[in-house]
Amino acid sequence: MTWTDLQNALGRQGYVASDDLAVALQLALALGRPLLLEGAAGVGKTEVALTLAAVKGTQLLRLQCYEGLDAAQAIYEWNYQRQLLTIRAAAEDGETGKAVEDRIFSRDFLLERPLLAAITQDVPPVLLIDEIDRADEEFEAYLLEILSDYQISIPELGTITATSKPMVILTSNGTRDLSDALRRRCLYTYVDYPDRETELAILKARCPDVEDHLARQVIGFVQKLREEELDKTPGVAEMLDFAAALMGLGIADLTDNPVVLQSTLTTLLKTQNDQAQITKEVAGRIAGRAA
Repeated sequence: MTWTDLQNALGRQGYVASDDLAVALQLALALGRPLLLEGAAGVGKTEVALTLAAVKGTQLLRLQCYEGLDAAQAIYEWNYQRQLLTIRAAAEDGETGKAVEDRIFSRDFLLERPLLAAITQDVPPVLLIDEIDRADEEFEAYLLEILSDYQISIPELGTITATSKPMVILTSNGTRDLSDALRRRCLYTYVDYPDRETELAILKARCPDVEDHLARQVIGFVQKLREEELDKTPGVAEMLDFAAALMGLGIADLTDNPVVLQSTLTTLLKTQNDQAQITKEVAGRIAGRAA
């Protein structure tokens, strides 16, 4: 599959990928390397992994990162309750010692979290490590062995080597700098807000019933809105919600009803400050320039 084939396959699933993103994704698949996608929230980074799993017809395993994430939530942990019940049952049967220890620290008692599950599948899954910048720096060290050798060391069991190599997508919103060691193990591309024609194509792919005039107004309005000094810039998902809200209300032109337009901005503006800043008059001005 060439990068254009991949780009077209993503498009058939409703994801309009830029040439740069399609090439980076194809190289990551061909070389068996993780792909780090960086960019503002809402530009479609997570959706890349979701769509890739659909294109490949494989399982998506998602690890949502957050502060304090550790190995127990991300890699594995032991099923302590089942281990305790087994120990009690063994004691009642007079069984003790190494045989019991070997049994309770076997794969049967291991709870696989996304990172371990990703390397033990018969069919290579897509592994999404979402918002890696939200995790602690120490957590990145857990990833290095996996992303370098696709293996995980478990003290009680030894080293578990991948039975299949997952397709790994990492996303970052840039809230902190990632380590050089992590970046070296990944291919990299920056995902920016789409240009006008690309975003128009995204809208038509996701909302095929939208009228052309309204579609162009929606894209123009959202892209002009992003030029305002907002606390949270609306992303592609918010743009799609905005279009759906307008269609649901039967709005054919953004300039028809300023009151209704203002009410639909709840789909785009997600803080009190932003909603106070974009008044009915400001929204009307932007709508007049959006056609």
